[in-house]
Amino acid sequence: MNKINGYTEEEAAGLIDYISAGRNAGKTLSYLFETYGREHSRAKGSVRNYYYALLKKRDDDRVQRILSGKNLSVGTIRPFTEEETDEMLRLVLREKSKGCSVRRAIANVSEGDERKMLRIQNKYRNLLKKQPERIARIAREEGIPAEDTFLRRRLEREIDALYARLALDLREENERLRAELEKLRRERAE
Repeated sequence: MNKINGYTEEEAAGLIDYISAGRNAGKTLSYLFETYGREHSRAKGSVRNYYYALLKKRDDDRVQRILSGKNLSVGTIRPFTEEETDEMLRLVLREKSKGCSVRRAIANVSEGDERKMLRIQNKYRNLLKKQPERIARIAREEGIPAEDTFLRRRLEREIDALYARLALDLREENERLRAELEKLRRERAE
C-alpha cells in the first residue's frame, strides 16, 4: 500500500477531489476540513495539516498526478518579525486595557481585515502559550497590568459566583437554625 504522509494514494486523491469540488462550490477551507474530517473520522486540524503538507510535496510524482488540474495552491506564510510581534502586542494590550476581550482587541487592531485578524489571533495565542513573559514585559513597558487578562476576569467571576452560592446556602442554613432555636426556646418556656 503506497502512502503519502500517512494517507493512502486513494485517500489523498479523495481529499483533494473533495477540497477542489468544495472550493469550486464556494466553500471555505475551514468548513471543508471540518466536514471531511467528520465524514472520515479524522480531526479537522489533522485534515488541514495533511492538506497543506500534501500541497508542499509537489516534487513527488504521485502528488503531481493527484493535484493535476485542481488549481489548488498554498499562499506563502509570512512570519512576524520581532519588531512586528512587539508592536502587535502593544496594540492588542492597549485595546485590552480599555476593557476589551482579547478577541475584540484583536478585531479592533485588525480594522476589519479577517486575514490579519486570524494571523494576529494565532500569533497572540502562540505567544500566550509559549512566551507569556514576553506579553508581561510588553505590558509592563506600556504601563498595563499584565495580570489583567480575560481568563483571570473569568476566574474571578466564577469565584464570586461560588461565594454568592455559598453565602446563600449559609444564610438559608442560618435562618433554619434560628427558627429551630426559637422553637426550642418556646418549648422550654412552656
